[in-house]
Amino acid sequence: MKKLSFIILGFLLGALATYFFCPRQVDNIEDVKIIKPKGAIEPGNAKVLNDNWTKFREAAVDSAAKKQGRNKDDRSTWWSLDDIENYIAYSKHVTDSLKYDMTGIRVYLGVYGNNAGRTKKNLTTMFLVPTVKKGKANASMNPFNFSFQNNGDCPECPPLNDGQGGGSGYPK
Repeated sequence: MKKLSFIILGFLLGALATYFFCPRQVDNIEDVKIIKPKGAIEPGNAKVLNDNWTKFREAAVDSAAKKQGRNKDDRSTWWSLDDIENYIAYSKHVTDSLKYDMTGIRVYLGVYGNNAGRTKKNLTTMFLVPTVKKGKANASMNPFNFSFQNNGDCPECPPLNDGQGGGSGYPK
């Protein structure tokens, strides 16, 4: 009977330790700290930026599209929230396995070539590339090693492309 009481006490201590030391899912959204990202702008400012692009770039970009038999080129790209979240998680996994510290994501403009098919031929696209810094387990004894800059593109990481292009500009 004495051994049974120790077993029961062990289960109770284990359950108590599990309750206090294991992470729990946050059920209340109010408990999550929301931080406004640096660089977030007001919608009115976004409209001004978009209007400036239209004023200074649209004619040149669309004239290039007209040479390809289209009236307009793409001026935006859309990815689903799931695609973005999955890409960030995937990029963190890839950069960790390459012993980099992921620092952010860079957005590039590109143009599909002649062999992209009728719907994308020579049109604008955007793609995302993780930025990294050297870090994990690759310490050097040389304090003046400048061969890799912080926030450089990850040369071995697969970029994210194939968003849905289009859009006629920022909402009015």
